[in-house]
Amino acid sequence: MNSRSKFAVVMSSSCLVFILLLGTVLSKAAPADTPGTGVYRHLAVYTEVLSRIKSEYVEEPDMKSVTQGALTGMLESIDPYASYLNAQQYKEYLKDFDSHKGDIGVVLAKKYGYMTVVGVVPNSPAAKSGFSTGDMIESIKGVATRDMPLAYASLLLRGAPNSTVDLTVLRRKPEPQKLTLTRAVIAYPAVTFKMLDNQIGYIRPETLASGKVKEIATAIEDLRKKNATKLVLDLRNCSVGEPEDGVALANLFLDKGLIGYVQGQRYPRKDFNADSKKQISQVPLVVITNRGTAQAAEVAAAALQQDKRAKVVGEHSYGDASIRQAVTMDDGGAIILSVAKYYSPDGKAIQDTGVTPDTVMAEADQQMELDEEGDPVGKDEAPAKSTEDLLLKKAIEILNGTAKA
Repeated sequence: MNSRSKFAVVMSSSCLVFILLLGTVLSKAAPADTPGTGVYRHLAVYTEVLSRIKSEYVEEPDMKSVTQGALTGMLESIDPYASYLNAQQYKEYLKDFDSHKGDIGVVLAKKYGYMTVVGVVPNSPAAKSGFSTGDMIESIKGVATRDMPLAYASLLLRGAPNSTVDLTVLRRKPEPQKLTLTRAVIAYPAVTFKMLDNQIGYIRPETLASGKVKEIATAIEDLRKKNATKLVLDLRNCSVGEPEDGVALANLFLDKGLIGYVQGQRYPRKDFNADSKKQISQVPLVVITNRGTAQAAEVAAAALQQDKRAKVVGEHSYGDASIRQAVTMDDGGAIILSVAKYYSPDGKAIQDTGVTPDTVMAEADQQMELDEEGDPVGKDEAPAKSTEDLLLKKAIEILNGTAKA
């Protein structure tokens, strides 16, 4: 497709998204979805726009791409983790996703139309290539990701172990980097822990994948035997793990009260309350978060903060905690979207608000900046990374009672 056609696709897709969203908003004000009002009226406008583009544009655009872009943009505007898969893509997704054992080790979302890295699994191919939260994948296997469904992008990144995948990535510089990564079977690292000065125990789960909460419980017991009287729970860049694992993690430190709840339009509310039998630590606690803290780690951090069981130090978390399901379409395609969200005890949807620390501090490094239109604006060189861990230092000061107001 030449540049003029590409421009037509992008512009028409944007118009269609705007019309669909406007129709949705206005339809809520209508008393009923009767012909001539609400959604029906705006779907008529949508159909007319499609017809005008097809019949009157200077050259006939690829209408399949126009529609795909419109649907992808509409879903992204309400849910950065949603995807529309056409019949062929969904068929591939069902056939191949679970069969591929190799991966590069990234958690993805859509942001400003770009495929954005939420988190990176330690020691994975992506980690070894320097990926970090905020990086944007511009293309996969030579195919632009701008209007690519999120679920399909995740499928393309998977494959047989030791096979390769070509990517272009936008980082701190506006020019994309071309990378070739070798897929591997992802192994989640063990929970690390150690004693610090002043009887402070330090625990670092780099993921909250299955079994990691039990490892954290073991670490707490080990540190207790070493006379730890205070704890630091470091959840930075912890973006892997189901929200239920976050509930279980919070329960290690809570003996009562609401940890959180999950609810959706057609998903009845389910409360998660602390079980006193599962609490194993009552010592003072500080939790560290950053922009790579997501999913289970956010559920735990929000619960511990809301209960005033822990102080939270660091950066605002990413915002990703929901139940996602595939809803099949009549044409064989599907939409994958959030059907329920996890909420903190005070009723805030974690996916929408993330977790704001009690003490907000930035990491020493800096992620890619974006202009007002969401396009990357980079520095000529990445800023130097400090060797001192300022967030851990602040957490220790809070536990020792020496933190300045």
